[in-house]
Amino acid sequence: MRSESEAYQTVPRAVAVMPKSYEAGASTGWHSHPRAQLLYATAGLTLVRAEDGTWVLPARHALWIPPRLSHEVRMHGAVSMCSAYIAPAAVSVLPTGCRVLEVSALLAATLEALSAEPLLYDEAGRGGHLAALILDEIARAPETALTLPLPRDPRLRRICDALLKDPALDIDLDGWAEHAGASRRTLTRGFRAETGMSFGDWRSRLRVLRAMTMASDGASPHQIVRAVGYQDQRALRTAARRVLGRTDLS
Repeated sequence: MRSESEAYQTVPRAVAVMPKSYEAGASTGWHSHPRAQLLYATAGLTLVRAEDGTWVLPARHALWIPPRLSHEVRMHGAVSMCSAYIAPAAVSVLPTGCRVLEVSALLAATLEALSAEPLLYDEAGRGGHLAALILDEIARAPETALTLPLPRDPRLRRICDALLKDPALDIDLDGWAEHAGASRRTLTRGFRAETGMSFGDWRSRLRVLRAMTMASDGASPHQIVRAVGYQDQRALRTAARRVLGRTDLS
């Protein structure tokens, strides 16, 4: 007998929307889907990892995940979400890589409405119209800065892995260059070429995204500041404003 989630992957419809809730601390484990997935967080904060990046999803944001990309989803706080699974034939005009997207009020309402329709909705009726609107809204949705791309160069990846483990590590790029056996210039060029950011900007984004997950888990401001490597809350707020355009970590 097919599982409920498998039915959403194989149903002969362009879009299938599945609502689901998770307890705080839950994880999906590493997995992939034959369909593309729009993972929309309606409550709580979600952290998604894949080989080439890490993405943070606060409520009212969504992650576009291409078909067959192996990924893991971890829940920070109690999480409610709905996943729109998109048939491969409908994906051609949509993003080719993972993207954190802002979810418009229209897209949010349309996802909720389609989740209430039968799985085998009438393609010529309301369900089909909702599915078409979802695809259109995904294509129009703006990307956010809640993405932390990871380089493939082993030297750069070792640096990133160390900082992912402990964002508060106080080592500048000269120190990392010595540790990696490469020149500062090589690391500087490599970081920008592979992530689209400078090393400093990448580390600031990592620290702000980690602060967001800790805030969602209920950590105190003092604990957050120490864990992510800032001297005080003012420095963290400054970094958040630069990365997110706001100081609110929710």
